[in-house]
Amino acid sequence: MHGQFSKLGPSSDIDTSENYSYIGYLQKPVEVYVFIDPLCPECWSLEPYFKKLSIEYGRFFTIKTITTGEISCIRNEFEPRECQKLRSMWEKTAKRTGMSCDGDLWIENPITSPYLISLAIKAAELQGKRAGRIFLRKLQEYAFLKKQNISDESVLLACAQEANIDADEFENDLYSDSAKRAYESDLKLIWEMEVDFIPTMVFINHRSDEQGIKISGIYPYDIYELVLQETLQTNPIPSSKPPLEDFLKFYQVVSEKEISVVYDWSLEKTEKEMKKLMFQRTVERKPVKYGSFWKYTGKRC
Repeated sequence: MHGQFSKLGPSSDIDTSENYSYIGYLQKPVEVYVFIDPLCPECWSLEPYFKKLSIEYGRFFTIKTITTGEISCIRNEFEPRECQKLRSMWEKTAKRTGMSCDGDLWIENPITSPYLISLAIKAAELQGKRAGRIFLRKLQEYAFLKKQNISDESVLLACAQEANIDADEFENDLYSDSAKRAYESDLKLIWEMEVDFIPTMVFINHRSDEQGIKISGIYPYDIYELVLQETLQTNPIPSSKPPLEDFLKFYQVVSEKEISVVYDWSLEKTEKEMKKLMFQRTVERKPVKYGSFWKYTGKRC
């Protein structure tokens, strides 16, 4: 665990909750600003907690993803020495967090244009928050698991197609003024909220005069739960978890770590439950460098 908390002055939806909860708000009271770098393995390792928080408390909040494109150094090329450092960082993070990311990408197929990746995320978001969130997930899968250069236009289009967004519209928006303005707006928000560490989450209750809460770094799930409760100024009862097959159908591709965190299972228990579904041909195992991901197929014997 590392990171920091701080208070702020007043200043893609993951809509799992609408599918799994019978309780809803016309306007959710809390907005969670999530500052991420699509190439940051620490941000990737937050995915299990995003899913669990959304399932249990998504009826109370919306998520707004802010793309940083590397706060410390926004640039379009990586030097060989830096690629070696990034490879080492990815490998160490994968071993520590349980969310596989293959650092060999930086040696075999390095990223050439981080700026274009940020523009692509904004272009996808022009088709809706949820479209942007699904597209971001596909980008991460292609980079961390498949070792693909996600700043290559052909790879970006493949991600758009897998995310089931309008690929033609996405291609037209990729270099548009709208995408550039959206990215510039993200950079402005980073400055306004004094975000200097990735990942960072900012919880703001728009129905309260209390300051927002900024949490930087990686923490256990119960810390995010406590921050949300403090922001809400109440202790809500978490929504029931969905049946495992419903969860898999909704997300399509998930890791062992994500399943374990969401369902409070050991990795051994997760493996056992997933093998049952694999024998029923409901899922397919996707071996990766560290552990396994599982793809929902929906087929049964």
